[in-house]
Amino acid sequence: MRAVAYWAPGELRRVDLPEPRVEAPDDAVVEVRRTAVCGTDLHLVGDGHGLTPGTVTGHELVGTVREVGPGVRRVRPGQRVVAADFTACGLCWWCRRGDHWECHERRFMGTGTAFGPALAGCHAELVRVPHADVVLAPVPDEVPDDAAVFVGDALATAYAATRRARFLPGDVVAVLGGGPVGQLCAQVAQALGAGVVVLVEPLAARRNLAEACGVPAVEPAAAADAVRRLTDGRGADAVLDAVGGPALLDAALELLRPRGTLCSVGVPGDRSWSPSLARLFADEITLSFAVGDAMRDADALFGLLRGGQVDPLPLVTATVPLGDLPAAFGVAASRSGVKTLVRPDG
Repeated sequence: MRAVAYWAPGELRRVDLPEPRVEAPDDAVVEVRRTAVCGTDLHLVGDGHGLTPGTVTGHELVGTVREVGPGVRRVRPGQRVVAADFTACGLCWWCRRGDHWECHERRFMGTGTAFGPALAGCHAELVRVPHADVVLAPVPDEVPDDAAVFVGDALATAYAATRRARFLPGDVVAVLGGGPVGQLCAQVAQALGAGVVVLVEPLAARRNLAEACGVPAVEPAAAADAVRRLTDGRGADAVLDAVGGPALLDAALELLRPRGTLCSVGVPGDRSWSPSLARLFADEITLSFAVGDAMRDADALFGLLRGGQVDPLPLVTATVPLGDLPAAFGVAASRSGVKTLVRPDG
């Protein structure tokens, strides 16, 4: 089969590989209909962290089930499905709580060993999905592939951040970052009852996109004044960081009111951060982090898509055939667009 694999820092290559097959009773093999380029892909491929040459990349997937193992009951051949970006057993204490990310059988698709044991990704014509009854979810007929592909990661991440922030109806929410996750954080926050959502983004094209989707947007230099005007000087009730790293976390705290909540879902490139513990304590700041979990939240995510409260389609700025992905990856890394989708043809 045709696939795209990591080869060296910043370099992807087209490769031909044997077709995956069912290896365990709860496996499924899925024909890829649509996949995508994610910010996590850009980070890992850029520095090679956890990847070895030949690692098939990609972890956002909509496809059609081709084959299932004898233990699979929830999905069947011929069914259109979305996959969560990582696997979990569905049976352990963590999974029973809905905390699939903490499952000891977690394997993050297409990211090598960066987040645990390696599992081949979905930048390919076919992909093997372990624990298929847990990881895969049927896609409603009225949700197109180009929207459903967001469910496995970007939309799940935005939903997890927004729920973790625990703001009240009418609250003011600031979102840092106008990439796919940030744009979706803003849309989900509106859908869940925020009074005013402000997206903070340095690139004018991404601010314009947010405005076109009904979300007020400002450049970083204007963010503090905008939030103060909206809140009579208090600061935002919640701030969602969709970029990650010390600089963005510091910027988020500057926008946050006392007793506010900061939730970060950006994968940090820098592993250290030194906030003022005195300020966190004195202002009773709630600091949290979240990982998207489509296994837990797929029903809610499809509900938002079916009801029209969230629309990811305006975020799609390019759709390329699989064979063109290595070249398109460089364009995505330049941030000249927002979301690049990948078709299996070509």
